[in-house]
Amino acid sequence: MSIAKPLKRLVSAVILDLDGTLLHTDGIVSDVLKAFVVRYGKQWDGRETQKILGRTPLEAAAAVVEDYKLPCSADDFLTQFTPLLYDQWCKIKVLPGANRLIKHLSGHNVPMALASNSPRENIESKISYQQGWMGSFSVIIAGDEVRTGKPSPEIFLEAAKRLNVKPSSCLVIEDSLPGVTAGKAAGMEVVAVPSIPKSHLYTEADEVINSLLDLQPELWGLPPFEDWMEGALPIEPWHIGGPVVKGFGRGSKVLGIPTGMYLPMCSLAE
Repeated sequence: MSIAKPLKRLVSAVILDLDGTLLHTDGIVSDVLKAFVVRYGKQWDGRETQKILGRTPLEAAAAVVEDYKLPCSADDFLTQFTPLLYDQWCKIKVLPGANRLIKHLSGHNVPMALASNSPRENIESKISYQQGWMGSFSVIIAGDEVRTGKPSPEIFLEAAKRLNVKPSSCLVIEDSLPGVTAGKAAGMEVVAVPSIPKSHLYTEADEVINSLLDLQPELWGLPPFEDWMEGALPIEPWHIGGPVVKGFGRGSKVLGIPTGMYLPMCSLAE
């Protein structure tokens, strides 16, 4: 017998962050940074990851320039660094549950906004590679369209205004601490999906989940997922890569799954 979980709060609109929440951009950024700082005889060790997470591009650039003592300004850093990133946007992977969530909310006509500290040009470039995303959001608001980015609440308040809903009726889904802080400062409900393994830091959030696959919209008064089963994974394909080993399918040796074993809801691919 299942017991109904209590409603957390009734919301009517959802505001989503992009980088680290819907798209796995952190790995791409780290790879490009590693190659970039070598130009200055430095070695990227990732110590700034938490410091730049969720910040505006200029703030993130200033942090890297200062910590690595690079002989350039934050503006010069961005001028050189940004084109290198543009070449990599097509390689960005969608985070687990992102497509499922966007399709679900769009299919149920739940107003959605995308609110990111990134410039609009960057946002549109990134989501252009994801089928159906551009038309799913009623509002897209970028960091270069507000005076101050997250952790200021301005970007979320502007998103609510453009959605024509009260801030208190919005659910924010964020991966970064600045984003969580901004959402709460805007008077909104916030679900955190931490992109760093330090979930204990997200005390401001109303709920902390490991993945978008764990989100239960009905707890916020939104339509439930049709594929949700208590204690089971949602129906979303797994793409498993790895070497071919005799007696096992590609990548399945890692998991200890023989070739002939039936894998429900799984897709084996390189």
